[in-house]
Amino acid sequence: MIVIGEEVGWGESGRAGADGGGGGGGRGGGGGGGGGGGEEGGGEAYHPQHHPLVIAHHSSTPLAMIRRTARERREYLYRKSLEGKEREAYERKARLRKALAEGKPVPTDLKYEARQLADDALAEDDVTQQQRTHMDDEYARAGIEDPKIFITTSRDPSRKLMQFAKELKLLFPNSARVNRGKHGTGELVETCRSKGVTDLIIAHETGGKPDGLIVCHMPYGPTAYFGLHNVVTRHEVAADKMSEAYPHLIFHGFTTSLGDRVTSILKYLFPVPKDESRRVVSFVNDDDFISFRHHVYEKHGKEVALKEIGPRFELKLYHIKLGTFNQKSAETEWVLRPYMRTAYKRKAL
Repeated sequence: MIVIGEEVGWGESGRAGADGGGGGGGRGGGGGGGGGGGEEGGGEAYHPQHHPLVIAHHSSTPLAMIRRTARERREYLYRKSLEGKEREAYERKARLRKALAEGKPVPTDLKYEARQLADDALAEDDVTQQQRTHMDDEYARAGIEDPKIFITTSRDPSRKLMQFAKELKLLFPNSARVNRGKHGTGELVETCRSKGVTDLIIAHETGGKPDGLIVCHMPYGPTAYFGLHNVVTRHEVAADKMSEAYPHLIFHGFTTSLGDRVTSILKYLFPVPKDESRRVVSFVNDDDFISFRHHVYEKHGKEVALKEIGPRFELKLYHIKLGTFNQKSAETEWVLRPYMRTAYKRKAL
């Protein structure tokens, strides 16, 4: 068993410094490189085996778990393969309902199965008559259980990428950050599945500047790949301490089915907030660039004052695949290609 990174724990246990300072302190409050101290020492002794994010070598994964994962993946793909038939049946019943509601004759191609379709439609209620897709299965527990997020970086990260990862940890409630080390993608995914993690976020860089973000939903996808642009950290914004309340979310400018898909991927990274929360996270789509902003607000009579607390960056979606990011054979749901940059096709979200 190999422990990587620092313990930050889930939820309230193991805070890593409310304002995400520079080198980040450890459990005993040592801290390194300035800012962000850890918890006070004392209490019961800490042992690596008790770490909530202990990554095991891939070869030590129990055979039963590997078989169960393969079986559940096959079941997911089978349900997805039935979508075409279910969509056709849904459309036929919708046409029959419309014809009956308008008092028109039953369409010719439906007259032989009209009786069966009418019986099926009569047995449905407001929930079951809605068409279900594989997207419903992916986020079936969203809004019922709070998400648990695992945040890491590419290998051998620079100081700026480490700082950005720390700020992402503060941004997402119920998240934990660990160092990547030398562990492969398979080990990361298997650890997330065994620990009940709902999403894995990996930050990448080029030339010491964060330029990529991978959001992988567990246990079987989807995985969204974003380009990062104009990253401004909290230190550069000169922000105060960050509120730990669950934030309210604002999504603006997402008007297509792909925009709805991206909204679901980003929305379910956050738990349901309380009404009294004064923290607001905004995702604003402008020409397929998603502007991320993070504010707190205060009410003064009838006036509302916004204060930015960072970080700030732009996201550019370029790939969505139906699987985890370590599955090279996973089906591509959407990908940005050069010929799509024409004037009438450019706005995908």
